[in-house]
Amino acid sequence: MSKYKALIGLEMHCEVSKTNSKVFSSAENSYKETPNTNIHPLDMGFPGTLPVLNKEAVRLSLMASMILHCKQPEYMYFERKNYYYPDMPKNYQITQNPPEDCVGMEGYVDIEREDGSIFRVGIDNIHLEEDAASLDHFYSTSNIDYNRAGVPLLELVTNPDMHSAKDAVLFLEHMRQVYQYADISEADTKKGQIRCDVNISIMEDSLDEANPENWGVKVEIKNVNSFGGVRDAINYEIERQTKLKETGEYDEMEQQTRRWDEETGTTIYMRSKVDAVDYKYFVDPNLPKFKIDSTWLEEIKNSIPPMAHERKQKYIKEYGLTNYDANVIVKEKAQAEYFEECLSLGIDAKTASNWLTTQILGEINREEINLKDFYLTPTLLKQIIDEINKGTISSKQAKEIFYKSIEEKKEPKTFISSDMAQISDKGELETIISTILEENQTQVEEYKNGKDNLFDYFVGQVMKNTRGKANPVITKEILKEKLDK
Repeated sequence: MSKYKALIGLEMHCEVSKTNSKVFSSAENSYKETPNTNIHPLDMGFPGTLPVLNKEAVRLSLMASMILHCKQPEYMYFERKNYYYPDMPKNYQITQNPPEDCVGMEGYVDIEREDGSIFRVGIDNIHLEEDAASLDHFYSTSNIDYNRAGVPLLELVTNPDMHSAKDAVLFLEHMRQVYQYADISEADTKKGQIRCDVNISIMEDSLDEANPENWGVKVEIKNVNSFGGVRDAINYEIERQTKLKETGEYDEMEQQTRRWDEETGTTIYMRSKVDAVDYKYFVDPNLPKFKIDSTWLEEIKNSIPPMAHERKQKYIKEYGLTNYDANVIVKEKAQAEYFEECLSLGIDAKTASNWLTTQILGEINREEINLKDFYLTPTLLKQIIDEINKGTISSKQAKEIFYKSIEEKKEPKTFISSDMAQISDKGELETIISTILEENQTQVEEYKNGKDNLFDYFVGQVMKNTRGKANPVITKEILKEKLDK
């Protein structure tokens, strides 16, 4: 066991992608690969432009605050965070200045591990701000894309309550679910909607964690863009800092900012961070301070939809799913919606779960597509399941039809014909099985003498004889009865 303990805090940035327009301008809020197509003069810092606050962005931010058990402010106002960077055209960012009057303060979230244990992460604050533009770096130039400038952005700052990379990733996955299920954001890392800064230090395991003086030297790792990157950066940094502890160099280390390099799998020193940067915050004079109505807060609270953990419990208690299958389904909101649409069509819950967690998600991962773009909708899946239930097709045939339907983009019923019908007539199957047993007397005697694995051989012979059309359940029943006589 290590004699050191890691202290990990996260600064998670998530774009509020579910508003029609940006947070302070009327420009469209949507992801587009073509640069500079979702822009307004305000987004580019043109003189004479004035910001107008997006009410829906505030509503969704307050909803996130409530889900995280935070305190909401009595008044809402915004400040200017002043600094120069090429992707910040105004030379300041409109934001909120923690810890005062953010959309959420002093909250917490409880996370469940795979083994069922729970750990709690304290939320220092969550605040609403505008996102910066993005820089595209080429061989000899860097271009600015203003599509992202002004997109509403939620920054969530945790306490240093996590102690492993695994727990940090579980927290991020949980928060992605929160943003998706509350319909605040798509929270799609591929679209750059989630970014993360990691703060990490190590301390002697024997010391009191409640005393901040024991926390060690904080290292900040900037702009890690994937959950896998967060995991690898934390593991590398724990190992690096532990080695410095062992050699005595840790105590001489200064507070610093590093960046994660995916190619080398290392963190790289950027700059020291002995003192806090003075951003010269002041209240934005173009955005008037306003009081948040208590009735509106109550309306927002009542509009919070069921979260992932609530749906998971429902799937287990009401539909009899296993903890594992329920976890797989609720991992992404699109999966839970697909499952629930199957149920609304009358598909049995366990049948829907089996198809979703095996064939469907397997195909999604193989093709690297979103479930919403998957050809086989729940309505089309029902065509296959209905034919299985009628006994028209076997499970093997169903899978073949499933893949043909996806490949050719045709409804499953196109591939279901009368000559595919299963043989479910008990009398017909008894005749076929009797003939097969008579022709395989040697194997029958071996089976009766204890060679039980020959049962599958007989099933295979029946399937071969019927070209896979024999009903497997009835076939096994008849074989068992005849062989055990």
